Amino acid sequence: MDEQSLREEEEALRQQIQKLTSEQKKRYYQLEGQRVKDPDTYAVLNYFFITGLHHFYLGKNLQGFIDLAILAIGILFIEYYGWVLIIAISLYELIQLFNSQNILYQYNNQVMRQTLAEVSQHNMTEQAKI
Repeated sequence: MDEQSLREEEEALRQQIQKLTSEQKKRYYQLEGQRVKDPDTYAVLNYFFITGLHHFYLGKNLQGFIDLAILAIGILFIEYYGWVLIIAISLYELIQLFNSQNILYQYNNQVMRQTLAEVSQHNMTEQAKI
């Protein structure tokens, strides 16, 4: 998604949040605060792009381990064309570095959507009990 689409999606989500009751908003913002990722932290981790630390920050542990494994194998076998692996993972992650703002935006919008759905579901469950 491009940045404009992500901003529009965020705005639509914010409008849905405004329609929640005050109790629901309180619950939503508590959950969102725990789940949304900080752009500055993600940016700093992204500068170490070859290690994949930014993947761990977003909970994409498998991708992070794959990056670390490829880097380690590349270093261990650097004299046997391991440098090719290092260059390959660098190029792949460099693209992610330049797209990091949109990646984080998309992640945070997904968190907002899931949290909104969870709060709405919780409210329907509570009303069904009454």
